[in-house]
Amino acid sequence: MTDEASKAPPAKPARQPRKRVMKAVEAESELVRWTPEEVAAKKLLPYTARVLRRKCNRREIFHHQDGGKITFTPDDIRRENARTQVAPVAA
Repeated sequence: MTDEASKAPPAKPARQPRKRVMKAVEAESELVRWTPEEVAAKKLLPYTARVLRRKCNRREIFHHQDGGKITFTPDDIRRENARTQVAPVAA
C-alpha cells in the first residue's frame, strides 16, 4: 500500500443548524397571544390592562377577539407601536 491509500479520509466539518429550524421557531413565536393583563405586565404597550380593554371595546387599537376574549399577537403590538410612532421634526 502507498502512503496516500493508508491515510484516513478528512474529517467532516461540524454541521450548522438549518435555517428551516430557525424559521419554525420564529413562526411558533408568532402564534403567541397575550391578554391585556399580560401586555400591561410586560409593558409591551404604554397602557394599563383597564385602558387596553376600554380601547379594544371602542375599537381604537389593534387586537383580536378570540371567543369573546381580548388578545394581542406580536403583530398587533407592532402595528400599534407603528401607529402611535412620532416622527422627528428634523431628520
